[in-house]
Amino acid sequence: MTKTEREIAMFGMTSEDIEIQYMQSITAKLSGLEMVVAGILSDSQELMSFGHAQATDQARKNLNIAKHILFTMIDQKEVA
Repeated sequence: MTKTEREIAMFGMTSEDIEIQYMQSITAKLSGLEMVVAGILSDSQELMSFGHAQATDQARKNLNIAKHILFTMIDQKEVA
């Protein structure tokens, strides 16, 4: 499995897509990445309430996106 295939399976998109769609978003710029993560977690809660496999799988991917952003934040903090 290639890196891109693994990322698609984990996130539903590539890490580059996460950077563009989430980490460079207006919300990130105005409110910070913490609020982006909070929004992703809220979306995941809503998806889990639907109770069907497709929504649960998307919730899993959203949680992985949130973790990816958090780990990126930690990495950036350690470098600084």
